[in-house]
Amino acid sequence: MLVSMHDDPPILVCADLQVEYLTPGRRHVIRDGDATTARCLELLTLWRSNLWPVMHLKRIAQAAWFNPSSRLTDWIAETRPQPGEMTFEHPLPSAYSSSRFVGHMSAIRTTRCILIGFSLDETILATAVEGFHRSHRYHVITDAVACRQPGTDDAAAYRHAVVDVIANFATIQSSAELIRTSGAVAV
Repeated sequence: MLVSMHDDPPILVCADLQVEYLTPGRRHVIRDGDATTARCLELLTLWRSNLWPVMHLKRIAQAAWFNPSSRLTDWIAETRPQPGEMTFEHPLPSAYSSSRFVGHMSAIRTTRCILIGFSLDETILATAVEGFHRSHRYHVITDAVACRQPGTDDAAAYRHAVVDVIANFATIQSSAELIRTSGAVAV
């Protein structure tokens, strides 16, 4: 992934790792959320141990189904941002709906970002598309992203279709491939 020792490491962008998505009975519950959370935590650990940059996105929508004052919008405890890690709240699906995020992304030299987390069919899709149009390079880690159960019988087909759409705007790779390439430069 890194071309030379002089390249900056990519930024790990953790999308919407919030309690809302793991709470049974909620509209946006993610059935395989625990597995996705574990994979995200593995990548977070790699980034943190190498002191590479980490960003956290938090959805604070004003829709009737999403109460921003609820405890359900809190970070999942294990993935909570640590001191020195950037956090951005976004009201619309794209992280670019946050003026702070836009300002930060336009000010940094490296715009290679690794996208992981929840809201594959909302935040991750919208951010990858909008980032593409701003010449920011995103990598979506397929086994570290998840989306809510759609109104269809075949959740796997829905997820696959969303990933196929994202592939038009971002690089798609697995966490094993990312760890293998990132570990090579961690020395």
